[in-house]
Amino acid sequence: MRMTVLIVDDNPANLMVLRHLVSRIEHCEPLTMQDANAALAWCRGNTPDLILTDYMMPGMDGLQLIHALRAMPHIHDIPVIMVTTSDMKDVRQRALEGGSTDFLTKPLDPPETRARIQNLLKLRRAQRQLREVAAQDLVIRLSHIAESRDPETGRHIERMAYYARIIATGLQLGPEIEERIFLAAPMHDIGKVAIPDHILLKPGKLTPEEFDVMKTHPARGAEFLQDSELPLLCMAHDIALGHHEKFDGTGYPQGLCGEAIPLAARIVAVADVFDALTSARPYKAAWDVERALAFMESQRGLHFDPKVLDAFLANLAQVLDIQARLRDEPVSSA
Repeated sequence: MRMTVLIVDDNPANLMVLRHLVSRIEHCEPLTMQDANAALAWCRGNTPDLILTDYMMPGMDGLQLIHALRAMPHIHDIPVIMVTTSDMKDVRQRALEGGSTDFLTKPLDPPETRARIQNLLKLRRAQRQLREVAAQDLVIRLSHIAESRDPETGRHIERMAYYARIIATGLQLGPEIEERIFLAAPMHDIGKVAIPDHILLKPGKLTPEEFDVMKTHPARGAEFLQDSELPLLCMAHDIALGHHEKFDGTGYPQGLCGEAIPLAARIVAVADVFDALTSARPYKAAWDVERALAFMESQRGLHFDPKVLDAFLANLAQVLDIQARLRDEPVSSA
């Protein structure tokens, strides 16, 4: 798990020392800024795992920065270390009251500084892990809700989640992202819970008006998942919103093109379409694998990102193994 440490100090020498200390901590990435206002602006759109700030800075000082940071909902529980001189007892007290988590005193002692940073990062890592577990539980529950709304889809969400992880592994995205895609992929159709039954469960072809309603499900799903700071739910949001976008820009709901479509959504698009084509439904027979692959190849660069499609095809043996192991029961024609 990569951890980002934001370091704010107007003194370049202090920044260099702290950057060096943080960079030597495993899985830590230091981000240095000389201006408190710039750090505050960065934090509006990002969430660090730890913040180190000097007290004495021109313009906004460390106390003011902490006060402004604690007003941000996504920053309110991020650990903050204030760097002061040893004679600033009153400042330290006010910093504690304002939300500082710990202190370092100048001149910095490298072993002590490293130990304090590591201890707070351990707590932050545990906090993130607990939130990820809670997010995973929520995703699983919501996925089951989506699945229960359309019982004819069988084990579709289970298969396509495995397909998505196979693609992510083929793209060498790393174990953390690969697992996150696997967990988030089943949320792609969560917006269908907002589609009326007479449309969602209609056995025949939808009318143009009904199809327009069906096409609202990506946006509705994104509404359910928006504004979370948890990486898993952020990815689930991107997948729900973007899995019907097409690489050439002709998809919906936003008409995004190419790499403007989140990578997770491009991955799920390939996994979802392959499983839909090769699965039987009350209104259609399953396509054989050769026919499905020929169609998907014809959509290279149109519907599908070529590099994502290549990763899928390069690992087709694994895909077919999952397909065989998680096969649906035959759909009754009665």
